[in-house]
Amino acid sequence: MPSFDIMSEVDMPSLKNAVDVANRKISGRYDFKGTDARVEQSEKLLTLFGDSDFQLDQMKAILLPEMTAKKVDVRCLEYGDVQKIGGNKVKQELKVRVGVEQDLAKKIVKLLKDSKLKVQAAIQGDAVRVSGAKRDTLQEAIALVKKEISDFPLQYGNFRD
Repeated sequence: MPSFDIMSEVDMPSLKNAVDVANRKISGRYDFKGTDARVEQSEKLLTLFGDSDFQLDQMKAILLPEMTAKKVDVRCLEYGDVQKIGGNKVKQELKVRVGVEQDLAKKIVKLLKDSKLKVQAAIQGDAVRVSGAKRDTLQEAIALVKKEISDFPLQYGNFRD
């Protein structure tokens, strides 16, 4: 029985590369001279440090195009609140979402069940396994999910015949 997985993954080396390039651009910009503006990355968390909210916005304007250039989908970022730290410094945490979250997985399964396509969907950890009798119905399921869920980066892989 043919099947495929719906998952969400981020290429971590490309993300690290984008952060490094963004840090180089930030350190070279005239309006950031003498400031402590930087982007730090730890596992699945990016932390932006700056002197003001305006600087954080400027840093995001540098970081996001770099991520896009390195083929990292920026929809995987979950923006945290801007926090004040010592003096007039601020920081913002950007969480990198990896894997299909439980709520989204349930939404995908419900969407496929309600569509009347002859496929079965099952949640398996941080992925959704979709199986069906024909390859064509699986392709219809992929098209349906792509059309309905556009605010989260999903990949369709591990296709088995």
